[in-house]
Amino acid sequence: MYLYNNLIKKYSLKKKQFAVLIDPDDYSLTSLQKVINISTEANVDYFFVGGSLLTKINFHEIINYIKKNSTIPVILFPGSSIQIDNNADAILFLSLISGRNPDLLIGQHVQAAPFLKASNLEVLSTGYILIDSGRSTTASYISNTTPIPYDKNDIAVCTALAGQYLGQKLIYLDGGSGAKETISITMISDIKNAINIPLIVGGGIVTAERAKEIATAGADIIVIGNAISKNTSLIKDVSHAIHSI
Repeated sequence: MYLYNNLIKKYSLKKKQFAVLIDPDDYSLTSLQKVINISTEANVDYFFVGGSLLTKINFHEIINYIKKNSTIPVILFPGSSIQIDNNADAILFLSLISGRNPDLLIGQHVQAAPFLKASNLEVLSTGYILIDSGRSTTASYISNTTPIPYDKNDIAVCTALAGQYLGQKLIYLDGGSGAKETISITMISDIKNAINIPLIVGGGIVTAERAKEIATAGADIIVIGNAISKNTSLIKDVSHAIHSI
């Protein structure tokens, strides 16, 4: 449990962490190398790799390339049980606790369990919560679930607490890829005050200033993917903003 222990150590010291989300559909190896170089220089903490829907067959190639060209830990962010690769360092074992689709609460997990048992992957049980971001996202469509309304902090807090009480090690709040709005500062703050496990937040973050606001509100790990695939220079600015807290 090296990665988790390291994550918890930083969490206990109130050190904010930054993860660059790599959707294999968005990258060639050339563009990926640029992200790796900038992320290394900027002291990015993690690469998350995966997506709700992968249309290319380069998933394993992307992971292998990152591992060969970077020392930044690679954590799988799987959209389904087929997104497993033993060359990664860990996997976010996501249970979609904001939805009522049994396949994404436990079904996919049952299928993945024997492969994870046979792998060397560090398994990080994660309560995954989708929040309405102002537009329909791939995550909500593919998962066939309704996100928690943007302004329903009480529902989000109770859902996060339920995830913690069920034994989840992490809570992940997500607006989904291409989110129109970031998750509200008040919702992040309310959830942070209610739980005592690390809080991951992603979706709709397009500036370093907003990333810092979200981290200050209580997010322990900030995740940015879509905005970075369009503007790699954002990596340095966000990393500096987050790590300066």
